[in-house]
Amino acid sequence: MTTNTAPETDWDLAPGVLEGARELRLGPEQCDLDYWIANVAQGTLRGLVNGHRPDAVTPGHMREPGPLRDALLTEFSFRSVAEDKAARAITSLVQTAPDVKSMEFFATQLIDEARHAQAFRAHMLEVGVPAAELDDVVEEYTGEHRRGVLDPLEEFGLEVMNGPHPFVSGVAVLTILVEGILAPTGELSEHKWRIVDPAAASVERGAGIDEIRHLTVGSEIVKRHLERDPSLGEHLADVVRRGNELWATLPVLAVLKHREELFQEGIRGIADVIGDHEIWPGRRLLDSTPDERMATALEWAAQTQAARLAYMGMAG
Repeated sequence: MTTNTAPETDWDLAPGVLEGARELRLGPEQCDLDYWIANVAQGTLRGLVNGHRPDAVTPGHMREPGPLRDALLTEFSFRSVAEDKAARAITSLVQTAPDVKSMEFFATQLIDEARHAQAFRAHMLEVGVPAAELDDVVEEYTGEHRRGVLDPLEEFGLEVMNGPHPFVSGVAVLTILVEGILAPTGELSEHKWRIVDPAAASVERGAGIDEIRHLTVGSEIVKRHLERDPSLGEHLADVVRRGNELWATLPVLAVLKHREELFQEGIRGIADVIGDHEIWPGRRLLDSTPDERMATALEWAAQTQAARLAYMGMAG
């Protein structure tokens, strides 16, 4: 249902993450606290139930023990911890923001990330995880992945935010190395779960709408800092280089492969439900493979990062 809110925050009109990250242009003065209240709190979030549209159901097969439910719990546990860590890190950007509008924007992003973590965890309850066991289940399904991937990323981000030029360096890490890589994988998940678990896909859609704004405003902030002080270019390029080198050492592919192999095993059992549904135009979900989906997610992430770097003036 469309509303009178800004198109990029409208559930039906907002672009996908890839399109929005490449084409949308927004600055912090446009996305201040008043904007967030009018367009997100009273727009994107209006009528949602557990972070998804009320008409997006959780099918019975998602509550049955097995690889499909395990795939969902593995993915959403990881996403909830990642969003939680992002929210906590953003407190540093709120503290060091050089102007009121930037401070207000990151205050709203902090709330967005905390809400995403809540939505991912809420859907885990919808597939049958007892509330009293939720923390233990999150640790069971993603503890190893948290230690192998998310903890090192968090440590790197906090190190950067405690070093030279903490604000713009932190924005660069968040925009280029965290959301610029993780958000496109969320878009693929929306496509992947759309017919298998509409509620899960809807949670991903809601998070993706926010990530477009986060990527766009973060990129604009870095771009403006570089235009005002070109000498920052060498420092920020070094931050991105070190961040990419860190990514290359992390077991990200193993995390994705485990998740996608569980999903692959699970969808075989509901082939009659999936039918000819396409994960992207021209490719049936049932014909796609774990390696193919992983390669697509990584390709989308690389394209998004390249587009953001070019916009900021950091390409090459």
